[in-house]
Amino acid sequence: MAAAAAQGPCLNHISRETSDIKRLSKFYMEVFGFEQVESPKFEFEVIWLKLGSSMLLHLIERDPTVMLPEGPWSSVAAVADPKNLPRGHHICFYVPEFDSFVQRVKDKGIPVHEKSQPDGKTKQAFFFDPDGESFLMQNNSSGPILP
Repeated sequence: MAAAAAQGPCLNHISRETSDIKRLSKFYMEVFGFEQVESPKFEFEVIWLKLGSSMLLHLIERDPTVMLPEGPWSSVAAVADPKNLPRGHHICFYVPEFDSFVQRVKDKGIPVHEKSQPDGKTKQAFFFDPDGESFLMQNNSSGPILP
């Protein structure tokens, strides 16, 4: 029993609500290499994606009656510029082939803000997905976390 308690909680999946589920799934498959996996049938559309052996992403059709915020693309503020992401909320991934990954994102016409940590070893790239979710990619899996 002590071993189970020592493990604690672990991430099961990340879910994203979107008004264009097919566009967003295409983005995650083309940019990150996610694969579509079988998902249950709900009264709304879902697409479940998997990356590697343990990362699950559930894309969920936006409920038009709830009107949750769409993200920075619906804003006229500076938040829509990836230069402002180092101090904003974002999801961070380590990318072993950093330079080729960043070039692939740029080749898709996605604006990218690149910078390095003060140590000069940790390269970072900030960008948005089509719905405005913010991402940080970095080349160092154990490098500094704070900008």
